[in-house]
Amino acid sequence: MKYRTMPSTGDKISVLGFGCMRFPKREDGSIDEEKSEAMLTEAVRKGVNYIDTAWPYHEGKSEPFVGKVLHDNKLRDKVFLATKLPTFLIKKEEDFEDYFQQQLERLQTDHIDYYLVHTLNRRLWKNATEKGLFAFLDRVKADGRARHIGFSFHDHIDVFKEIVDAYPWEFCQIQYNYLDVDYQAGREGLLYARAKGLGVIVMEPLRGGSLVHKLPSDVKAAWDKSSVKRSPVEWALKWVWNHPEVDLLLSGMSEPEHVTENIRLAGEAEPGELTESELKLADEARSRFLEKLKVNCTACGYCLPCPHGVAIPSVFGIYNDASLFEDMEGGRERYLNWIKEENRASRCVECGACEKACPQQIPVIQKLKDVVSVFEN
Repeated sequence: MKYRTMPSTGDKISVLGFGCMRFPKREDGSIDEEKSEAMLTEAVRKGVNYIDTAWPYHEGKSEPFVGKVLHDNKLRDKVFLATKLPTFLIKKEEDFEDYFQQQLERLQTDHIDYYLVHTLNRRLWKNATEKGLFAFLDRVKADGRARHIGFSFHDHIDVFKEIVDAYPWEFCQIQYNYLDVDYQAGREGLLYARAKGLGVIVMEPLRGGSLVHKLPSDVKAAWDKSSVKRSPVEWALKWVWNHPEVDLLLSGMSEPEHVTENIRLAGEAEPGELTESELKLADEARSRFLEKLKVNCTACGYCLPCPHGVAIPSVFGIYNDASLFEDMEGGRERYLNWIKEENRASRCVECGACEKACPQQIPVIQKLKDVVSVFEN
């Protein structure tokens, strides 16, 4: 395992962090606890020392599960534990403390090593600051219950800079991969945060798996031009690790094989490893992807549950796959076979709840109309 020292905190952190949003599931949708515990403990045993969870992951079950695993296996003192303030639930000033105390109890700990203000966008940022966010952060940092303070981000670059400049943050978490160079904070935000002295954590390095499992033939052909042959996972992770400004990336591993492969690659991760010609291939791969992608969705699930039953991430996943693999007729067949009538895009009544919740700022209503036009009409 390779480690990098976060400049703002001085902590020596593994370049691979375990993201606890995509644990393997049982048939009923609950966490497969036996399998997930084995994966998490194996990752820590092999050198992963940063564990990232949040209030809503796995419908609120991720934090209690992570807390139990760390406690039962006596691993709490071996890792930096990160979780996030559920900004989307803050209605009044007292909520900050109430949710934080519940998180300490769920995680069976007396402190959070890396505490983030979750999924900030302009609307949530405004609400949180008006409700007294800064005073709360100052308090939990001063009394030691939160050792380091940061935020995760999903909005435009101008909002990102505003947030960075508004508080003495120690780190930030941004979506970054070879496809999302100019999306949300992007490369400009990465460099801006680092210039301000912040540590930088990268989420979605595989973009919800789409940079691995859904490669169109022309994207694969771009990577195949390299004289050094690598798997899609290896290309995507090494591209992120190639940036010296990145302290670690989070991988939402959902199979034991993912843990094995990611740890192997993390043992080779070095900044500046990719050559100029390889970086040009990444630019070509990105261009090919952007020509085909219909909806900029990572299937994070924040839009769920839809009040009217629309299976939004599943709908968009089929739509994107059909476009990426140039098989709209096959996509239509899968859509009609796999998506129940009560969960289809045509069930949308344009209430807007999904768009308020979406961290990717996707115009969900219009995109659902596009799906109806292609797959249902």
